[in-house]
Amino acid sequence: MSCVVPLRQTKIVATLGPATNSREALERLIAAGVDMVRMNFSHGEPEEHIERARLVRDIAASQGRNVAILGDLQGPKIRIARFEQGEVNLVAGKEFTLDADLASDVGTVQAVGLTYGDLACDCKPGDTLLLDDGRLSLSVLSIEGVRIHCRVLTGGILSNNKGINLLGGGLSAPTLTDKDKADIQVAASMDLDYLAVSFVRCREDVEQARRLLKEAGGQAAILSKIERAEVVENPLRLQEVIEASDAIMVARGDLGVEIGDAELVGAQKDMVNMARRLKRPVITATQMMESMVENSLPTRAEVFDVANAVLDGTDAVMLSAETAMGHCPHGVVEAMARIAKGAEHESCAILPRDAEDAIPLDQSDEAIAVAAMYATRHCTDLKAVICLSKSGRTALWMSRTNLSMPIFVLTRDQQAARRMALYKGVHCLAFDVDSSSPDVETKALDAVLAAGALNPGDKVLLTRGRSGGKTCILKMLTA
Repeated sequence: MSCVVPLRQTKIVATLGPATNSREALERLIAAGVDMVRMNFSHGEPEEHIERARLVRDIAASQGRNVAILGDLQGPKIRIARFEQGEVNLVAGKEFTLDADLASDVGTVQAVGLTYGDLACDCKPGDTLLLDDGRLSLSVLSIEGVRIHCRVLTGGILSNNKGINLLGGGLSAPTLTDKDKADIQVAASMDLDYLAVSFVRCREDVEQARRLLKEAGGQAAILSKIERAEVVENPLRLQEVIEASDAIMVARGDLGVEIGDAELVGAQKDMVNMARRLKRPVITATQMMESMVENSLPTRAEVFDVANAVLDGTDAVMLSAETAMGHCPHGVVEAMARIAKGAEHESCAILPRDAEDAIPLDQSDEAIAVAAMYATRHCTDLKAVICLSKSGRTALWMSRTNLSMPIFVLTRDQQAARRMALYKGVHCLAFDVDSSSPDVETKALDAVLAAGALNPGDKVLLTRGRSGGKTCILKMLTA
């Protein structure tokens, strides 16, 4: 579990797929600096995910890296069925019907089937339905049983199995499908570090996923994907979802379709802000560097998108198709790492919320973390914070504050180390020395020096607890 520590605070999540199927591709991806890999359960078979997880753990260990594994449940993705010819060209102004009774492979330019029979119950005349991530739009004219008669507002090519969203949200499909429940069993057997729940609507959805995972023997942290309009538009509901979760993802794809692009920028900033205030890690995701699926350089707009998320204070930025299907997955990671590091060094990289105005402190380790933050601001010769921790709780709280220097967590718990791979500015080192040992502080300094993260003579803050207890000690030491 000893690691080569990258001098980058913002973490990088990479989605695995056909482009990263080989051991060589995974080795290059992890060496490029990936902190977490995402396995999308919408694609692939359980055996494939299990083998990929095994490979990731093996390669990460060989490179001395702590790489977390995220399993992403598909959720109730509502889709059209298939067309006789594979696709049709919908023309603005023409009528088009979505028909749940239509056979699954006989769609035409007049009508197509549905995978979700209750869609007609969730719509009313005047509603707008969005297809293929919002590229096409339909206005609901009337509803006849399970048939939804529409007029095409925005036309274009519509192909098989594209997704459907209701503008403004409100679809009643349950968050966890039968497939998701089966995938939770697989996730438990894989010993994942995080489990992502798609299309979360409320606190109860998160609690259900946690209960099912626990019953299956899994111990992963629950990460809620925020992609429904009804969650974002209700601050109390959003807060309840975040509090019920161990981490969240700003899933900008479906969310942007439901609330509109103009609202998405503010929603992203609000969610990052709230997650940090509520002491939860947050990932910003979707199309961050999508041009690099084909190209070797990002667009300027993509550079600014990644940098803006870093300046917002996000813990991690995520790559999807860029690493799952792109022509050079490790090159995309390297480019994203360069952008993140550049943004972190800007004078405007000040997080929007701070420990001083966060929710009240309720634990001694939180108080120690705030004291450490205050000291780093006023002692300009400090180089790092060293945190002796078993669970990583103190490190999580420290990472919520405006610490402008790295946090090195020394722990013997490998599972906790992988979970902390998502925390902004936190880097874990293996350390199997009891906190009650009389020379524990000297050995802690030696461990960080040996990792090449400090130079002799550097001043650091060190936090630790007494044997088996919570963090209660804060010291200033010289390496």
